[in-house]
Amino acid sequence: MKLGEKIRYLREVEGSLRGLDRPMTQQEMVKAIRQELRKSISQSYLSQIEGGSRPHMTQSSRALLAKFFKVHPGFLVDDPEGYHTELTSDLRTTEGQLDVWLLQGSERFVSDPQVSEVLIKAAREKDTRRCLLLLGAILDTPGLAERLLEALRPDLMAKGDHHREGQGRKSLRENLRGGDRGLAASAEGRRIR
Repeated sequence: MKLGEKIRYLREVEGSLRGLDRPMTQQEMVKAIRQELRKSISQSYLSQIEGGSRPHMTQSSRALLAKFFKVHPGFLVDDPEGYHTELTSDLRTTEGQLDVWLLQGSERFVSDPQVSEVLIKAAREKDTRRCLLLLGAILDTPGLAERLLEALRPDLMAKGDHHREGQGRKSLRENLRGGDRGLAASAEGRRIR
């Protein structure tokens, strides 16, 4: 992937994270950098980078954009010839695999900004594996997920925003609460630990 493509991709992700439901424009990016980081970069400079007429950035521009997008500065260069986006080495870390998997998932769920944003947040965490293990522990504790959601995000509970697939899960939960022991045993047998 070329540097310009990476910047366009990051603008798309940033637009999603900011709830725009579209890529952030170069002009919006320039304004946000000025407001949030108290630094400046020109829209024409960004346009030259994205268009390929300026294949390299200055070190200060790279550092500024890396800080704005919250990526490693080393990401903001052209990928070498023959570079693969999929990690192929057996030496890759679990942490790196999880981060790539979560970022790819965020791209797949870009139409659901809340899910996409959560996947990106998890990938940006220092210890992604621990985050997922924590999620597993929460889900293993009956009722804890709903109690935490009610305490931390009551706005989602009030709206009944369990998203599209939450409808089926809600029915299963209601059946389990209703005392259907056959369903409970079946659900418990399928639980992955």
